[in-house]
Amino acid sequence: MAEVYLTKEAYKDLEKKLAYLKSDGRVDVANKIRVARSFGDISENSEYDAAREEEAILEQEIIQIEETLRNAQIIAKTNTDTSKVSVGATVVVYDMKFEEEMTFKIMGSIESDPTKGLISNESPTGKALIGKAVGDEVSVQTPVGIQKYRVVAIS
Repeated sequence: MAEVYLTKEAYKDLEKKLAYLKSDGRVDVANKIRVARSFGDISENSEYDAAREEEAILEQEIIQIEETLRNAQIIAKTNTDTSKVSVGATVVVYDMKFEEEMTFKIMGSIESDPTKGLISNESPTGKALIGKAVGDEVSVQTPVGIQKYRVVAIS
């Protein structure tokens, strides 16, 4: 798994979720399996099959969160270099087509939310902006065509 960028808050949230899944989540699934077994023959027991499938999904989620935490790179707010766009930076760009300024915060893919201006470092726009300085121009291939931006500010 590649490096995953997370804020300290997101890292702590994942740790809490992992702890919950390992304790309460596993107990809940074990109880469902126990109840389903009490219905009799498990070879034709849809409740048992559903509980076992839920257990498999839970265990896969636990493995995925553990791997994410193991590979996490914490985005330090104070260490963000503002001379070039990097993960954790807030970037103001000028959209040359629509002649307006837009603000993006470059985040790891787990925390990205384009509706809030939080874009992934793995997205086409994020990839294009990483490493750029104020005044640089970028062209980004998007589903609606090529977008052209000029970096106005980095913070």
